[in-house]
Amino acid sequence: MSNVKFEHLFTPLQVGPMQVPNRICETTNTINSSMAPGLIDENFIAHHGAKAKGGTGWIGSETWLLDVPFPPETSPEVGLSLGFAAPFAAYQSPDFLQGMKKFCDEVHKTGSVAVVQLTHLCSAWGPSPVPVIGAQDYTPHVLGEEEIEFLLNTYADAAEAAKNVGADGVEIHCAHETLGYAFLSPVTNRRTDKWGGGPEQRILYVVEALKRIRARIGDSLAVGIRIAGMEFREGGYDNLQMREMLYLIGETGLIDFADIDVGHCWGAPSYVPNSYYGHGQFRDCGKGARVDLDPKIKVLFTGRINDPVVAEELLKNGYCDLVGMVRAGIADPDFANKAREGRLSEIRRCIGCTRCIDEASEAVTIPYTPTCSINPMIGNELRWEEQFKPAATPKKVVVVGGGLAGCEAARISALRGHKVTLLEKGKRLGGQLLIASKVAGRDSFEDQVYFEENEMTRTGVEVRLNAVADMAAIKALSPDAVVIATGSLPRVPHDVTGLEQAHVVQGWDVMQGKVQTGKRVAIISQEDYYETPCVAEYLAALGKEVTVFHKSVHLGTEIARYSIGMVQKRMEEFGVTIKPGLILKAIDGNAIELVSSWGGKNYREEGFDSVVLVYASTPQCELYDQLKAEGSIKQLYLAGAAWLPRHMAESTRHGANIGLVI
Repeated sequence: MSNVKFEHLFTPLQVGPMQVPNRICETTNTINSSMAPGLIDENFIAHHGAKAKGGTGWIGSETWLLDVPFPPETSPEVGLSLGFAAPFAAYQSPDFLQGMKKFCDEVHKTGSVAVVQLTHLCSAWGPSPVPVIGAQDYTPHVLGEEEIEFLLNTYADAAEAAKNVGADGVEIHCAHETLGYAFLSPVTNRRTDKWGGGPEQRILYVVEALKRIRARIGDSLAVGIRIAGMEFREGGYDNLQMREMLYLIGETGLIDFADIDVGHCWGAPSYVPNSYYGHGQFRDCGKGARVDLDPKIKVLFTGRINDPVVAEELLKNGYCDLVGMVRAGIADPDFANKAREGRLSEIRRCIGCTRCIDEASEAVTIPYTPTCSINPMIGNELRWEEQFKPAATPKKVVVVGGGLAGCEAARISALRGHKVTLLEKGKRLGGQLLIASKVAGRDSFEDQVYFEENEMTRTGVEVRLNAVADMAAIKALSPDAVVIATGSLPRVPHDVTGLEQAHVVQGWDVMQGKVQTGKRVAIISQEDYYETPCVAEYLAALGKEVTVFHKSVHLGTEIARYSIGMVQKRMEEFGVTIKPGLILKAIDGNAIELVSSWGGKNYREEGFDSVVLVYASTPQCELYDQLKAEGSIKQLYLAGAAWLPRHMAESTRHGANIGLVI
């Protein structure tokens, strides 16, 4: 049990007419948890409701996208192609509202509150002919008076619908890429009529929307706005200018709370800060608002806060009144209850990889299943509720390999009542997490290693480190079931000459300190995720001159929009040179020969002291093949990267699913 005292985190707070039972908030995050698009289904309720059951006091669930004023002759397909835009909205559907009422009722059963976010999220409309999002190049349709009138009324219509289904509060989304943001920003709002000008004029759209909400629902719900603490865009507002606008909005008496994040939806910094950012890095934006606003207006600050101890410190030191902890609740929906009960060592802390939000924001399949790299239940809550049961017959289970797949297979098997022995050849659990965590900005990955180590002890798994795991060692344990989770090994290309030279090394070996490189390093990249930038940054931080030769259009093509900006920024900061569209053909001493990925043109680059290969990895499944061929183990499973090298979530889920069926 922890001796940490939470003097603020679990105290109730009055926000307008709404009493929040504690200061922990799930701010709105559209993770696409419903398997019935456009409706609130049991999957949605199970996912967000789990956080309420787990002790989170404020449940924001997923945003309500509002209807927009399409010309009557425009087909719905055009709207959908623009992204998040339609002449209709879910809140106008009786079936949606029926599901939302059921959801609010479930949240209230736990004592938590339900807050609805109202959002116009489409950069096809704007106050001025300036791209709303810096990453996009099309100029929006400029809103006229009738269209603005239409939009303002949708906020009131949606707020009334939220009240009718039992919500406790509503907030207007006025941050990053929304219409509310576009009117507040001096970059995107260059109007010369009443809707534009200085800070006092640019807030008019937001103030008018708030007035219409109040006129419709009065003081029956808590009303607030979400606003970005600063823009980080050339010509955009800084924190002082935001504070002025927020103060003016607060002085109208129309809001009960301000929900503050920092960053934007592309580039760096992202408003969904990943592991490269400090915990609560932009907390001063919350503190400034707290100083400026009337104490009756509560300040909610969010931005990579995954630890209840950090949340307590923010509250104690006056940075905010409420703390947004979305991903903390995705990684562990029960983290709040665990913290309150002193079970801090049992919390599965978010590692800040952002796959959950990254992937949901770019979902191309409908329905989409939410994903967490370290929690296998996310997106599968109902299936786990149905299938996770004590084993009918406890068995002796041997797991070989202590990476994510092996640890999760062992953990779930033990929780179901099996007697589990885990064999790990290394001196510590963690697998590839131990490699990744050696890079500054990815050191939080070690938090998952700590979690698994603690869980092995808590669930009674016998862990044998520095263990030899061959057929004889496994058979000596007389197992009923065996899980082979031996991971993968760096891939060695077979179509490149010159690999036998001493200065040619693997990126994994560099990261683990097994080999040293010279001053000028060429990294040959044949993977599109984080491995290459991690190796490049690790070497650059040691003072090496690093050039990456990458096969694709740009480095990290599989890294999604909320994270790719920070990755690229760090490459710039560390002076890493990136040359895309090239594939290695040969290594000739200190020179490398390459061919274009797009044609047949050849290139030669010289002067490298070391060549580092980052070619992803291949499964290490020989032990499984031997056991399968021998045939004495009736329940034999191959897990994680030993079956197919992918990303963390796949290994976590694969191992846990095996533990579920043994």
